[in-house]
Amino acid sequence: MSDDNKPIGWWLKEVDRLLEESFERVLADDGLTRRQWQALNASAGQETIAKALSPFLSGAEEVAAVTGPLVERGWLDGETLTADGERGLRALTGKVQAQRRRVTAGVSDSEYLATIDVLRRMAANLA
Repeated sequence: MSDDNKPIGWWLKEVDRLLEESFERVLADDGLTRRQWQALNASAGQETIAKALSPFLSGAEEVAAVTGPLVERGWLDGETLTADGERGLRALTGKVQAQRRRVTAGVSDSEYLATIDVLRRMAANLA
């Protein structure tokens, strides 16, 4: 089977692996992991950190391992973003947005939305 004709499962795992690696590289210069970025984002939004990280981590201990360094750094106070955390999040947001643009370069908005729709329906079929 050629690379272009590999099944969807192969492509999903490959894209997931490459996304993880690329975002880890983008955030590494600032001493953060992708999960820590997600925790910061969650603390700035409506969702709890544990809920935002639940697809990736299992349990309070793993969540604490992600958030602990952010508390030590002074960016989080429990679930609350501190003033330093807000500044850090703003600085990182531009880097993450640039990486997201890189990931979707050459993909139209309609193609992206169609891909999400197909994946959502496939997930529902498997649930």
